[in-house]
Amino acid sequence: MQTVTPFKIDVPQQMLEDLQQRLQRTRWADAPENAGWNYGTNPDYLKELVQYWATGYDWRKHEAALNQFPQFKAGIDGINIHFLHIRGTGQKPHPLLLVHGWPDSFYRYYKVIPMLTEYDLVIPSIPGFGFSDHVACDHDRTAGIFAKLMTDVLGYDTYYVAGGDLGTGIAKSMANIYPGAVKAIHLTDVGYGTGQEDWSQMSAPEQEFGQFLQHWWYTEGAYNMMHSTKPQTVAFGLNDSPAGLASWILEKFNAWTDNGGNIESAVTKDELITNIMIYWVTETINSSMRTYLENTRAIYTSGGLPQSYKRVAVPTGVASFPGEAPIPREWAERWVNVQRFTKMPKGGHFAALEVPEAWVGELKAFFEAV
Repeated sequence: MQTVTPFKIDVPQQMLEDLQQRLQRTRWADAPENAGWNYGTNPDYLKELVQYWATGYDWRKHEAALNQFPQFKAGIDGINIHFLHIRGTGQKPHPLLLVHGWPDSFYRYYKVIPMLTEYDLVIPSIPGFGFSDHVACDHDRTAGIFAKLMTDVLGYDTYYVAGGDLGTGIAKSMANIYPGAVKAIHLTDVGYGTGQEDWSQMSAPEQEFGQFLQHWWYTEGAYNMMHSTKPQTVAFGLNDSPAGLASWILEKFNAWTDNGGNIESAVTKDELITNIMIYWVTETINSSMRTYLENTRAIYTSGGLPQSYKRVAVPTGVASFPGEAPIPREWAERWVNVQRFTKMPKGGHFAALEVPEAWVGELKAFFEAV
């Protein structure tokens, strides 16, 4: 058994003071008149957010709220992994691993913790994210680390896994590498292929989905290409400027939430800033972006497809939210063993944060049926 060390978030005051100075000294880029979100981040909203960050946001309040949950660190395969471990109630709570993605963090799940008391919740920071070490790993390597966290560190023989975004790839890897331990997985997407698919051999709904993905790639995918090829180039600016970091993350929260044109109908300013703060105080924006490059290398230079890109045989539940890519069931069944597939009425990429009750209800319905 690896050694587990209790952990508490305690950001040095000097770092917060430095942040204040940087926020106040922001050198704003110019922007076209009435730019809105049409050129990327809305400059007016970003200025509003930064002003609130500097004058109204209270990190210590949110730090204390995060610290109400038991947190730990464990060294696994030479990497210190940060995780929350919240014991469930009842005689035999089911172990459930919740895996976040980018550009969010373990904070994605803070609202749902009180709603999942029948589970032993394990919510780690992916390697390279948050309070885990600054080591970027591909999905398969992270799967190995999280499997050891669940079995060797915490002593669970079997468990469930849920996730989205990068968490989808990690969950699929875990299911394929450790099918005897992973009883079932629940996903909010099933992945988007490798770019080597022959869409002409697919069903009409899948071909329509492929056209959607192609359009999305050319209109929304620039960040992914940057992360997957030259993440170091932008890392210097994002790690140095809190306004720049906020812009990089904020634009994705606007594009990927189901917000009807008003980002704060999906997530509040405090939630946006708290998530950004986790990147800022840990200085993990660079290692988080490098994760994309590690995954790209695993696909194209390893000589074979990673486990995250192979079909999953363990029972899988899929909840497709309207703010996400419109997954057809045929596409989901191509990648996972679909036992429950639900088109949700509201919510987006960060569903556990945006519509926690709906996400929890769907997750429980699937795992209880399994």
